[in-house]
Amino acid sequence: MAVRKFKPTTPGQRHKIIGTFEEITASVPEKSLVFGKRATGGRNNTGKMTMRYIGGGHKKKIRIIDFKRDKDGVPAVVKTIEYDPNRSARIALLFYADGEKRYIIAPNGLKVGTTLMSGADAAPEIGNALPLQNIPVGTVIHNIELRPGQGAALVRAAGNFAQLTSREGKYCVIKLPSGEVRQILSACKATVGSVGNSDHALESSGKAGRSRWLGRRPRNRGVVMNPVDHPMGGGEGRASGGHPRSRKGLYAKGLKTRSPKKQSSKYIIERRK
Repeated sequence: MAVRKFKPTTPGQRHKIIGTFEEITASVPEKSLVFGKRATGGRNNTGKMTMRYIGGGHKKKIRIIDFKRDKDGVPAVVKTIEYDPNRSARIALLFYADGEKRYIIAPNGLKVGTTLMSGADAAPEIGNALPLQNIPVGTVIHNIELRPGQGAALVRAAGNFAQLTSREGKYCVIKLPSGEVRQILSACKATVGSVGNSDHALESSGKAGRSRWLGRRPRNRGVVMNPVDHPMGGGEGRASGGHPRSRKGLYAKGLKTRSPKKQSSKYIIERRK
């Protein structure tokens, strides 16, 4: 994966940096694994706006991704690597030996024609999904479950990876991309390797219109509003407003919002940096 820079022939091209899409091998998704998606525009079921700055953008179709990887012992061949508008990572289409087709998140280095496996007997190789208890210590992993059989919840964005650092009884100790170190049950599955499309972080849209294509509307700062609209609004001239707060008056920077009664805190060995 590489990125393209452009000659500044227009103001929008000057700062535009986008991916090359060179690893993508199919332009049309597998029809049986796709369904339509309604855009909400940030509105809930009563039509009230509950999320600001959302709306417009290109139509998207949802690709059904297999986060559970529960077809144990059945080999699958990678047929295509595809673009997915709903996530930063690329997706790979698997053809299983029994005829079933499924999408997975494409790990770094996955090639068309590779054979993948899942289950306790699978080898700890890139793209294979197996329980944490069967993965060697020190291995780079992604798509990690929090509860056995729940499906991958952690480490799914482009370029991300976690590391299996040690084992303690029935738990494995995982270092997550945020820097958090936590215990996860050894029976939970994870996929070996890091998530592909690692150059996604280097991309730059170049112009406001690209954000509109992605369904992001202009986001205006609280400081430039009136006092009636935001706790940080008002003042003469370019007055910057007091403590950083949200629109509802809650402290926005540095205030810890995690509940002290949260049950999962006992599994966290080291908080994120």
